Amino acid sequence: MNIGIIGAGKVGTALGHVLKRKGFRIVAVASRRTASLDAAKAYIGDDCLYTLDNRQAVEMADVVAVTTQDREIKKVAERLAGNGVELAGKVFFHTSGAHTFEELCPLDAKGALLGSLHPLQTFPDIDAGISALPETYVFIEGEEGALPSLRVVASGIGRETVRIASEDKMLYHLSAVFVCNLLSALLYAGQGIMERIGIDLQPFYPIIRATLKNIEARGPSPSLTGPVVRGDAGTVEAHLEALQDMELYEQVYKSLSLVALRMADERGTLTPDQSAALKRLLEGE
Repeated sequence: MNIGIIGAGKVGTALGHVLKRKGFRIVAVASRRTASLDAAKAYIGDDCLYTLDNRQAVEMADVVAVTTQDREIKKVAERLAGNGVELAGKVFFHTSGAHTFEELCPLDAKGALLGSLHPLQTFPDIDAGISALPETYVFIEGEEGALPSLRVVASGIGRETVRIASEDKMLYHLSAVFVCNLLSALLYAGQGIMERIGIDLQPFYPIIRATLKNIEARGPSPSLTGPVVRGDAGTVEAHLEALQDMELYEQVYKSLSLVALRMADERGTLTPDQSAALKRLLEGE
């Protein structure tokens, strides 16, 4: 299998490095910027073509990974479909978590086999991505003809491969945003509150790690602790008073505490009166 990569950013470079280390043949990497190609070369090595021409990468490859930003995927496909290169039988996949293989649909008429492959991982930089990928679940979807190649590639990237239906892709990505991106936003909010008393997040990392460890072992609902699950309306009221001049964080607190209240109700830890009192506080009634 000869693999070409279009897009020499963090994801494409990390995937190229990991796949090569697993014995896959990376034949070409294409990018619009020479600097990106130079950075990719440092990770993927010299025995590979680095080019500013996507067509060259496609001509050399059996399987082509389009690892550009989401908004560029269809543009790349449209240009390749119109430039006369032979695509019949070649497998193309993109690495967007939100979009289906249909972003590559301009290539369908040229006989290409289309799919998507998304490592469920965060890529703050190339090294972090490389380090995290071996334990990552890789989600694939696409045309039946593309799936065997996607499974082979995915097996060289992460821990386990999961097929997902195209119609479920957006909900999958939405969930990933909640547990990753918005988790970062939540911790940023916590940091903002602590800055008011001159303390950073460092003392909180042990409890964050312990919480994630508990969730991994038991699930989110059994791991929930705190005033809501205890029915402690007095503490929740005091929290809301402290948040009076922090409107955005107050909205976050109320919304997430209502989710926690649903969890507590499902667990049966509250009396009806406790649940009703918390609901009134959190909904501002």
